[in-house]
Amino acid sequence: MAAPTIVRHGSPALRERLLRPLWTGEEIWCQLFSEPGAGSDLASVATRAVRDPGGGGRTAGWIIDGQKVWTSLAHRARWGLLLARTDPDLPKHRGLTYFVCDMTAPGVEVRPLRQLTGEAEFNEVFLTDVRLPDDLRLGDVGQGWQVARTTLMNERVAIGGRPTPREGGMIGVLARAWRERPDRRTPGLHDELLRLWVRAEAVRLTGLLVRQRAAAGDPGPEGSAVKLSYAALTQAASGLELELLGADGLRYDGWHMRRPDRVDMLGRTPGYRYLRARGNSIEGGTSEILRDIIAERVLGLPAVPRADRNTAWKDLPR
Repeated sequence: MAAPTIVRHGSPALRERLLRPLWTGEEIWCQLFSEPGAGSDLASVATRAVRDPGGGGRTAGWIIDGQKVWTSLAHRARWGLLLARTDPDLPKHRGLTYFVCDMTAPGVEVRPLRQLTGEAEFNEVFLTDVRLPDDLRLGDVGQGWQVARTTLMNERVAIGGRPTPREGGMIGVLARAWRERPDRRTPGLHDELLRLWVRAEAVRLTGLLVRQRAAAGDPGPEGSAVKLSYAALTQAASGLELELLGADGLRYDGWHMRRPDRVDMLGRTPGYRYLRARGNSIEGGTSEILRDIIAERVLGLPAVPRADRNTAWKDLPR
């Protein structure tokens, strides 16, 4: 998500500084997009970035104030991809600018958010008078939405189009449970397993094509279809696993608050997988929003009417 955005929109100096430690995993990144009042309607973000003229020993740049939410691994991140509003007098899509935020800068506060699983993969992030130099800006001032779309399209490919071997991922977990529990097999469960296996192959092969396009620098809106299908498949497979396992499917490895270093559905208990899969249709773009994108940009259907397209952001009800 971060690397393709930096490659496409970053200055040579930023690419030189940021890409190698990102690739090696020496520096962790997070995504400072969603806000309490701007989730699916991301272009409505209210976090403000105002010019800092510098002086008094300060470098000219930007002062950031606002709040972000659902930020995965912000507690470990060195850098954040930040979308902020630089001109409230313009319509919401046109008054945004995109920055790389130093997560160690004064004024950045990260608080955990406990989720359905009991853990806190994600956080809320408060930004109070955070000063960023202008050389941490990605793209031109006011072009933040265009830069953000690069991130979002790659994010959907990253979630739904990740490399998976045949019978890998959640469908592999389900198939293994079927083989290990002959006492729980029924014709109905067998039919549903086969339907999901075929869907998994379709998602896997489509993801391969979309990932190849993304590697060429143009992920396209088709990644939304892969992510949408992946979310529905994972939720259905985790639900069928519980049906197949019966009481054993209720096993849970502890509903205790912790901040994991990574997200690992496959290596956990069935109960955890079922709960964690509920988030697949929300994270990385809700399934409802992705259906709109597919309808408009893939199928060419008429766009959803938007009354706020030409209204200044400051005049929109919130």
